[in-house]
Amino acid sequence: MKKTIALLTSSLLLTACASLQQPGDKADAQAAQDQKSASAKSAANRKKAPKAKVQPQEDALPALELSEDILYKVLTAEIAFQRGQWQSAYVTMLAAAQQTRDPRLAKRAAEMAVAARQAGEALVAVRLWTELAPHSDEALQNYLGLIMLSDSVDEIEPLLTQRLADAAPQARGPMILQIQRLLSRAKDKQASFTILQNITKPYGDLMETHLALAQGAFSIGDGVQAQREARAALKIKPDSELAVLTAAQVASDNKDATKLVTDFLRKYPDAREVRVAYARSLVEQKDYKQARSQFETLLKEDGEDATTLFALGVLSAQTDQLKDAEYYLQRYLQVLSAQPEDDRDPSQALLLLSRIAEERRDLDSALRYLDQAEPGSEGYVNIQVRRAQLLARKADIEGARKALEQAQAESANDGEQLQLLLAESSLLRDANRNQEAADVLKGGLERFPNNTDLLYDYSMVLEKLGKYDEMEKSLRRVMQLAPGNQHAYNALGYSLADRNVRLPEALELIQKAADLAPEDAFIADSLGWVLFRMGRAEQAETQMRRAYGLRPDVEIGVHLGEVLWTNGKQDEARKVWREAALKEPNNEVLKSTLARLNVKL
Repeated sequence: MKKTIALLTSSLLLTACASLQQPGDKADAQAAQDQKSASAKSAANRKKAPKAKVQPQEDALPALELSEDILYKVLTAEIAFQRGQWQSAYVTMLAAAQQTRDPRLAKRAAEMAVAARQAGEALVAVRLWTELAPHSDEALQNYLGLIMLSDSVDEIEPLLTQRLADAAPQARGPMILQIQRLLSRAKDKQASFTILQNITKPYGDLMETHLALAQGAFSIGDGVQAQREARAALKIKPDSELAVLTAAQVASDNKDATKLVTDFLRKYPDAREVRVAYARSLVEQKDYKQARSQFETLLKEDGEDATTLFALGVLSAQTDQLKDAEYYLQRYLQVLSAQPEDDRDPSQALLLLSRIAEERRDLDSALRYLDQAEPGSEGYVNIQVRRAQLLARKADIEGARKALEQAQAESANDGEQLQLLLAESSLLRDANRNQEAADVLKGGLERFPNNTDLLYDYSMVLEKLGKYDEMEKSLRRVMQLAPGNQHAYNALGYSLADRNVRLPEALELIQKAADLAPEDAFIADSLGWVLFRMGRAEQAETQMRRAYGLRPDVEIGVHLGEVLWTNGKQDEARKVWREAALKEPNNEVLKSTLARLNVKL
C-alpha cells in the first residue's frame, strides 16, 4: 500500500506546486509592480501594499452623427455576417470604419475576419483600429498577436517605440515585460529580439529592461547575454525577487541557479516567491526532505496558504510520514471550505486521504473522505472509481457497480465513460465474475468499437473463459489499430506459450513485443517462458534472471523458480519461491506451480 501511495504522490508533487510563479508567467508584470509589498508580507498580516494607479490615456471618438447611411451600412454588415456571408460583411464594416474614422467599427471588422479565420483581412482591420485608437491596449495586443503570425514583424517597431515613449514612468517597466512576452511569440525570434533591443535602448536604467532582454536572449539561445542582462537587473535592484528568479532561470547550470537562490534567501529570508520557486525546484530534483523544509518555512509566514498546505501533505505522504500528511491535507480542506470563492478541486486531497486511511485498514474512513466530493467536480469520476475499488475490497461488488453506474449517468464525457467501463470490468475480473466482465466490455465495444483498451481487456477476459479464438481475434484487432502496442503481441504470444501451442509463432510475437519495449520485465518474462517451453532451458534461465532483475514480481519469480528447478538448481529455486511466498502467500500461480512440481517450501 505504501508503494501505491508513493506512486500517487509522485504524480501529485508538481500539481502541488502548479500555482507557483515562474519568471515567464503572466504574473511577471504584477510581480514587478508589487515587489516591495511581496517582500513585506508577514505571518500576521499578508495584505498587499496599495499600488499606484495609472490612468490609461483615452482615445477620442470622432465627433460624427449616426447618419442613415452609416446605420444602413452597419446593419447590412451585421445581417450579412449572421447569414454566413463574412466577406461582404467585413468589406462593408471596414469601409464604414474608414469613412467614419471610428475605431469601434474597425474593431468589429477585425472580429468578423477573426471569426472567419482570415488572418490577412483581420490584420488589415487591426492596423486601422490601432491607427484610430493609438492608446488602446486591446488594439495593440490584437495587432501584436496577428503580426506575430506574419513575416513582417519589423513593422511594429515604430508603434512600440511610441507606446513606450507615451507611457507614464511607473507603467513603463511592466509594459516592457509585457511587450517581451508578446514578441516572444513571433516566428522570427531573432528579428523580434532585435526589435526588443532597439525599443528598450532609452530605458537602460530600468530593471525591467534588463529582465526583458535576459528573457529574450534566453529564448534565442544566447545564454551569455541572458546572464549578463540578469546580473544587470540585480545590480539595479538587488532585492528584486523577479530579477533573481530570472537570473536563476538563465543560469548556466542547476548548481549556479541553486547558489543564486539560496544566497538570495539568506540575505532576504522573507522573499516568498523565491522560496516558493526554490521549493518547487527541490521537488523536481526529488529532494523531498529539503523541499518539505522550505514549505514549512512558508507555512510559518502564512498558516492558511492552501498551496503550501497541499504541498506539505503530498510531500509528507511521499516520505511515508502519513500522520503529518493527513494533518496537512485536512487543514488544506478546511481552508478551501472557508474560501468558497477558491475554485480549486479538492479531489486529489480526498483521494490521498482515502489511501492513507486504507493504509490503516480503515476502509470506512477511506469511504467517508470520498463522500466529501461534489458531483460534477473535476475529479469526481476518479473519486467514484476509487469508491468502487474500496467497496469491492469490502466484498460489496454490487455497491461498487452502483457507484460506477451513478458516475456514468452523470458524465457525458467519452473518456470518462471509457474509464468507468474499464473500472467495472476490472472489479468483476478481480471477483472472478469473468462472464459479467465480458458482457460489460462487449457492451462497451458496441459504443466504442475501435478502442484498444477495451479490446485488450476483453481479450484478457476471453482467455480466462477459455475462448481462445475470440481472444486472438480481439488481440489481432488491437495490433491492426495500434501496431506499436507491445502488450497485444506479448499477450497473444504468452497465451500460446502457456498453452504450449504454436511455439515458433509465439516466439515471433513476443520478440516483436521485446523489440518495441526492451526494458519491460513482463515481456522479458514471456520471452524466457516461451524459450523454456521450446526446451531451450539455458537461454530461458538467462532471460528469466534478467526479467526478475528488472522487476522482482511474484509471477516472474514463480517462472524463474520453475526454470531453475528444471535446470537442477533446486535450492536456488526454493529461495526464489520463498521470496514470492513472503510477498503473496496466496498467489494462485505460485500454489499451482508448487503443487504441480510436488514441492514443499
